[in-house]
Amino acid sequence: MQTVMLFDYLKTISKKKLSYVLAAAALCIAGILFWKAHSQPAATVETIPLVRTAVVGAAGGLKNYTYAGEVRGRYESQLAFQVTGKIIKRNVQLGSVVNAGDVLLQIDPKDLQQTVNSSSAQVHSAESQLKLAESNLQRYRQLFAQSAISRAQLDQYENAYEVAQAAVQQSSAQYGQSSNQLDYSLLYADKSGVISSISAEAGQVVSAGQTILTIVQSGEREVEISVPENRIEELRKAAQLTISFWALPDVKITGKVREIAPMAAPTTRTYQVRIGLLNPPPEIKLGMTAAVTVSSAGDQNTNLISIPLSAIYQTNDTPGVWVVTDNTAHLRPVQIGGLGNNLVQVSGLRPGEIMVTAGVHKLREGQKVRVSEGDRQ
Repeated sequence: MQTVMLFDYLKTISKKKLSYVLAAAALCIAGILFWKAHSQPAATVETIPLVRTAVVGAAGGLKNYTYAGEVRGRYESQLAFQVTGKIIKRNVQLGSVVNAGDVLLQIDPKDLQQTVNSSSAQVHSAESQLKLAESNLQRYRQLFAQSAISRAQLDQYENAYEVAQAAVQQSSAQYGQSSNQLDYSLLYADKSGVISSISAEAGQVVSAGQTILTIVQSGEREVEISVPENRIEELRKAAQLTISFWALPDVKITGKVREIAPMAAPTTRTYQVRIGLLNPPPEIKLGMTAAVTVSSAGDQNTNLISIPLSAIYQTNDTPGVWVVTDNTAHLRPVQIGGLGNNLVQVSGLRPGEIMVTAGVHKLREGQKVRVSEGDRQ
């Protein structure tokens, strides 16, 4: 009965509408077939990655740390005037070699000379008063011996003589002080050396105690470096200190720690360390850039090997290293030792093995890899 009704319905619709219905049905069937064809997973082609590797070195080596520094003098004197005045003469330049006793700078001595003249006049005046007091004392002693004056009057003249004596001593001391001040108008070199810095020029007014220049005394040379607090003990126990110089690539000398600052610098929070140079050649000049390599004995465990920090692959709480065998990556668990200079000491590797040093987080166990010929060497 339903088939007859559907047949009657199709008779009632026009041929044009029927063609639309058939076209829509055909499109639906084609879409379903296309979706089924493309929903199937495509065959994947595995690419073998090229990895950066390194050969595991020998165990039980030394840990090296390098610090940049500057060549300095063992003794440096900062000189200053002991009086205030205007600089009228400068006899040295930056880098001048001076001897002990050389006059380096001079300030205007006119006011100081006037002070000396005034003190000298006071000395003469006090000496004249002393002579007068001495003459009066002699006369009144004679009068007292003749009972012409009382004892109280004689005591007054004896006291006046003592006051005059004290006045002479005071004026003489002031004269000596003013003479010293006049001599302080000249700045002398206290030791032989080289002028390393000058902070004043002729015509400048300077105050007493203001640092004018610095003399690096002739003799020992050192390298000053800055060391973080976690490396101080390693520096104290260093097995060897090797100093190289940027301007002298062929020169390498040994050194020893002479001084470690008791407090860290407030800005850098590092400790200033002075490294004494043993038998430095004359080519080493003040201010040269130096590199201090600190070689400290490694851990007593001879199984520890230093590898790049980038080779460590951490899974949960277990560190590991990807070892390449027959172009296949295998994760090897290791134990971590000391750290430093982007190196880490580990145990669990054998010298000569090939380890992956870059891209360790993109590998998986048993994955095929390619190793360049340069990394194999």
